[in-house]
Amino acid sequence: MDRLLGDVTRTPASVAMPMDLYRSGDTFVAHIDLPGVEPGSIDIDMDGATVTIRAERTPSVDEDTQWLTRERAVGTFARQLTLGRGLATDQISADYSDGVLTLTIPVAEAAKPRKIAVQHSTRDVPGEITEGATEEQPA
Repeated sequence: MDRLLGDVTRTPASVAMPMDLYRSGDTFVAHIDLPGVEPGSIDIDMDGATVTIRAERTPSVDEDTQWLTRERAVGTFARQLTLGRGLATDQISADYSDGVLTLTIPVAEAAKPRKIAVQHSTRDVPGEITEGATEEQPA
């Protein structure tokens, strides 16, 4: 029963393209499993705040094969990620190694926490005498 409900609640993209997403310091990292995918079939597009990842897995057997069990999905798959503000979308990088696509998304400099220095200055108060100053006498 648990397996049936688990399969029902999964989306097609999460079945064909399972993903881990985490933040490490000032970088977000997404690992997307794409075993059996040719690197040349991977396409990543950025449109506004949406990253779309497409990949194709082709069958590796002849057409006249008689299947006994077929659980590995084939075809073209797509997954979209909507990015929040404060990310350096112009610096996103992608690497495909050992069947895993890794997207690295850095936090923008403007969005990083920072300290603001407090400047200290003194104001001249009218009529206040400071050390070394002389008061002028009216003529």
